[in-house]
Amino acid sequence: MSDDEIRKYLETMRARETGLWNVDPPDGEYMHALVKELNAVRVLEIGTSNGYSGIWLAMALRETGGRLITLEADRGRWELAQQHFLETGLAPLIDSRLVDANEELERIEGPLDIAFLDAQKSDYVRHYEAVRPKVRQGGVILAHNVISHAAELADFLRLVQSDPALETEIVTPGPQGFSVSRVK
Repeated sequence: MSDDEIRKYLETMRARETGLWNVDPPDGEYMHALVKELNAVRVLEIGTSNGYSGIWLAMALRETGGRLITLEADRGRWELAQQHFLETGLAPLIDSRLVDANEELERIEGPLDIAFLDAQKSDYVRHYEAVRPKVRQGGVILAHNVISHAAELADFLRLVQSDPALETEIVTPGPQGFSVSRVK
């Protein structure tokens, strides 16, 4: 599928599959642009859900020659994502794993260009600690829902905002908000 066809597919997917905590379309566009800006080739997503955000990432990785590793613990959401990855033609760019991220992160090697956190909010600190040493200089740790779940993510935000090796900003392409932590 072309990018335009994939964007239409994403619109249909979003309308049909509600309640899955997907990023908003402006967030997807932001992530797509970030992959291209960094010329990212190794991207990790923690929390595949139905594959919506993974499609945005993989669509950009198709241009940079990269690959996505995405982790999901729920079989139903993971199976739905596999269907979407196949239907968009992006499956060859995606290493989609049905796993517990807390265990799998130990096996994932760096360097990573982007690590995208969008799973259980209570695990963000743990996920950050696992991926931080694997993200290359100039790479980004991107975390979703920092506005919509600010109270739950307060400890995580304090951590990334106080890490002297990071430059962190909060961006709001959509209402849920991202923290964007660039490794110095």
